[in-house]
Amino acid sequence: MLSRLSPVALAILGTALLCVMDAVIKQLSYTNGAIAIAFGRYVFGAAAAGAIWNAAGRPAITMEMVRAHAVRGVLIATSAFCFFYALGVLELVEAITIGFLAPLLIPFAAWLVLGEKPRPTSLAAGVVGFIGALIAANGAPIEQQSPERLTGIAAALTAAVTYAFSIALLRQRADRDGAPVVGLMQTLLPMAIVAGPAIALSPFPPVEDLGWFLVMGTLGALGWYVLIKAYARAEAQRLAPIEFTALIWASAFGFLFFDEFPRVQVYAGAALIIAACLFAAWEEQRTRVAPAPQTPIGD
Repeated sequence: MLSRLSPVALAILGTALLCVMDAVIKQLSYTNGAIAIAFGRYVFGAAAAGAIWNAAGRPAITMEMVRAHAVRGVLIATSAFCFFYALGVLELVEAITIGFLAPLLIPFAAWLVLGEKPRPTSLAAGVVGFIGALIAANGAPIEQQSPERLTGIAAALTAAVTYAFSIALLRQRADRDGAPVVGLMQTLLPMAIVAGPAIALSPFPPVEDLGWFLVMGTLGALGWYVLIKAYARAEAQRLAPIEFTALIWASAFGFLFFDEFPRVQVYAGAALIIAACLFAAWEEQRTRVAPAPQTPIGD
């Protein structure tokens, strides 16, 4: 069924599944620390990813694959911990809006990782997007202005940077290794990285939360499996704007489940970030398909 969907449709579906996962993470943050949630995310996610890998016929995993995914594992673990912390102290839609900076950073990450040199429009879009993030982070009520909230904003920004680099590396390996292998690697390796700190620093989650951990891990594995298949069939810069559909899901879930009414500044900042990213994507596509200039005869 998934093979019949276009890369854009796959990216939309994957983003929706991951937004549901974010809502579950925010719920778990009321009774669990960020490091415990990150560990649980990858323990249960690895089980789900392992089931997908097994159903795919257990494609071979080599040491070369493990080494290639090791750096991405560190980036994923860092991004997850920072974003999960941000979800716990910021509104759902606010944390996701700041995370929208990641698509603006993907061209630069792809430049460093894949050699895809960004255009000047990408640089301009990055500046505009950062301004949008600053707008989105402003205007919170006085009672919400606290050092913890500032730490949450910094964590969301850090998550955006590390996520952008992980996506660039995903593009490098997705087509070569296949979705089942990539999905398994991006859960097993981060799990190994956060296991020690989680066991040493976090108490065991409440028993009543274990079911939500299972839901979280399953949603994460399925969402990323779908996204991996999308990125294996299209360039990272083409699919990056699709992640902005998360704003719709985050607004709905924040209102329905957490009684959150996002500030005007959040939507204003989101609009600026989205406009910057869509312009950069449009300009990149226009430049790619434009016909080469013809040299007049005799020149």
